[in-house]
Amino acid sequence: MGMFKTREPRKFNRISIYTSERQDKLDKLVRDVKREMGELPKDDIDPDTFKGKFAQYTPRAHKASQSRFKLTLPLAAIVVILLLVAWRYIMTGKLF
Repeated sequence: MGMFKTREPRKFNRISIYTSERQDKLDKLVRDVKREMGELPKDDIDPDTFKGKFAQYTPRAHKASQSRFKLTLPLAAIVVILLLVAWRYIMTGKLF
């Protein structure tokens, strides 16, 4: 009968949403030293090898990274100005 049983409280599991770069560097240094001394097995996975891999395996991101033409802000501003000048010429017959 579940009516007379008391439930166990959930265990406390603290997950920090803030990181300390100093602590991360210190932990990495400690792991590297322990790995050199032979206390830890050699780490086969290096996080730096994963940089830029996402774009390779998603077609849209891969296509965007491979495209040569990129519409930049100065080019877009020039195009808008030229369109405004052309529109004014069409409406008034004067260039400036």
